[in-house]
Amino acid sequence: MNIKHFFSLYSGFIWNKYQTPYDHWEVEVVFRVTGRGRIGADGLAIWYTTDKSQDGPVYGSIDKWNGLGVFFDSFDNDNQRNNPYILAVVNDGTKNFDHNTDGLTQQLGGCLRDFRNRPYPVRAKIEYYKKTLTVSFHSGMSNSDADYEPCLRANNVELPKHGYFGVSAATGGLADDHDLLKFLTHSLTPPDAEEQVGDGHITEEERQKFKEEYEQYYQKLEKQREEYRQKNPDKNKDYDDLFEDQTSRELRQVYEAQSNIVRILGSLQQKLDEISGRQERTISTITNMQQAGGVQPAGGNQGLPQDNIKRHEVDTMLRVQSDVQRTVNDLRSAVGDIQQKANFIHAKSQQQQGGGGGFDGGVLTHEIQDNLRNIRADLGSLVKRPEQKQIACPPIPEFPTCLTPMSSFKSQYICI
Repeated sequence: MNIKHFFSLYSGFIWNKYQTPYDHWEVEVVFRVTGRGRIGADGLAIWYTTDKSQDGPVYGSIDKWNGLGVFFDSFDNDNQRNNPYILAVVNDGTKNFDHNTDGLTQQLGGCLRDFRNRPYPVRAKIEYYKKTLTVSFHSGMSNSDADYEPCLRANNVELPKHGYFGVSAATGGLADDHDLLKFLTHSLTPPDAEEQVGDGHITEEERQKFKEEYEQYYQKLEKQREEYRQKNPDKNKDYDDLFEDQTSRELRQVYEAQSNIVRILGSLQQKLDEISGRQERTISTITNMQQAGGVQPAGGNQGLPQDNIKRHEVDTMLRVQSDVQRTVNDLRSAVGDIQQKANFIHAKSQQQQGGGGGFDGGVLTHEIQDNLRNIRADLGSLVKRPEQKQIACPPIPEFPTCLTPMSSFKSQYICI
């Protein structure tokens, strides 16, 4: 005897009253499956069939249905450790559902997903469009409507027209609660069908009529606004200044990016000054050691080691410092160019708004766009500056080995 059928002691179902009038549709279902046990049974089913079914052995509905069944199976009948599982099965009204294999031999597709005891309600979307069946699943681990993930997709799926939607569930010795919270259906009309429908398009005569009505209402509104300004001169305020156009918005964004670059360069300069001071102190100490011939001070092993620092190691440290300084100078030059271009755009924008200077609006707009593109290219070159090859730091006993200045762009190691 089938275990699942034997333990299906409690079941329930709900069906819509009217047939679906459209051929392409989408169903959104929100539900909960909760239980105190580590595993549950039996599961929940979403149906699209030609007839409204009654109580039966397939997740609370009858076997040999004609249409589609999307099953949320909680119990592992075949002991393959592949449950909870979501699968879709199409039946033409002549086949029995294979409980012993949990329907895996009959499925169009499926996915292994856990839908029991989730923090938030579980959601599923079933879409049937031009013989393509798609099932998306929301695990209920968040409350966001956008956290759907694909579960299955099947092509060339033949479903009967004008069917009924329904939901059923069954449980038994391993008791689960199946709570249906939301069931929505949507029509998915093909784009070519929309073009064939004449009611959704307006004629040229109607378009002209709407345009004339719009002009009349606009003139009426302007007249009322002018009358209000004349009657209330103290409240006459132009609210157009509160809004910014696209050019002003892009200019503001360039200024914000430039301010960030200046702030980063200031922080980098401060760190370089600190590193330079430490390097000077270190070089002074090394020079004193070389002049003294590497003799240890009083105190035995408590002083510096006897090993002398080679001259080429000192030259390496100085060369690294020079490379970093050259990189900072390049960045300063690039930021200076960006500053000049931004000031030029700002000046022309002010002249355009004031109506003076004799600038042509179209030419000015093109010049502003060209300058903005140049600024974006300069900023991109700063961000994409290639990383220079790092130079190995010479080991200096009992001194800090390397300091790395942190900034928004990559830099070399500075050895001290």
